[in-house]
Amino acid sequence: MTAAQKPGKDNFTRYLVIGVVVAVVAIMVVPTVISKHKGVSQEIPATVSTADGYAISFNSGVANLPVVDVYEDFQCPICQQFEALNGKYITSLVTDKKATVKFHMLSFIGAESIRAANAGACANDENKFMDFHNALYANQPKTENSGEWTNERLIALGGAVGITSDTFKSCIKNMKYQGWVGKVADAGSKAGVNSTPTVFVGGKEIDRKTEYFSADKFKAAVERG
Repeated sequence: MTAAQKPGKDNFTRYLVIGVVVAVVAIMVVPTVISKHKGVSQEIPATVSTADGYAISFNSGVANLPVVDVYEDFQCPICQQFEALNGKYITSLVTDKKATVKFHMLSFIGAESIRAANAGACANDENKFMDFHNALYANQPKTENSGEWTNERLIALGGAVGITSDTFKSCIKNMKYQGWVGKVADAGSKAGVNSTPTVFVGGKEIDRKTEYFSADKFKAAVERG
């Protein structure tokens, strides 16, 4: 791990404390706000199920694979650090069918997290979730809820990874999966997740302090299953 990749102790602690505080508030507020907002679409992506906590899942039908549950927020700076270090490996687990990987897209940080999570589900409809997921982290705004992640920006990021359909554009503009975002948040709360990133392997949460930011240790945790 390079110095640029490894978060400093003070920053990690600061972000973690902020993340926990925001998460506790948001996990209570976001689902309630979404569920009470009249006119919110309650459609869910065709590939998700309640059994998986409404996660976007890959390789669920392949037997005898380790199961990795990743709870993340597209605006979370620590999630971006985690993805910068482990993203290629996680992508390989999906594409090489070496693990069942379930992405739980949370929305602790606010409106743009909700918009980005919805866009992720729209990309999943186009079979481009992983590409879009990685593009969002690569282009994460420096400031949360800065207004940068507009519908137009998200559509442009989709175009950059080959998603150009009118269906995708409409899905983003109409917030087709906004209700689903609330359901993911509710399921995350029931699973006891109160900060991001949080990763479970085989139903057991791996050690945030030692395994999240060491590529070798993260890989070892997954391979233990």
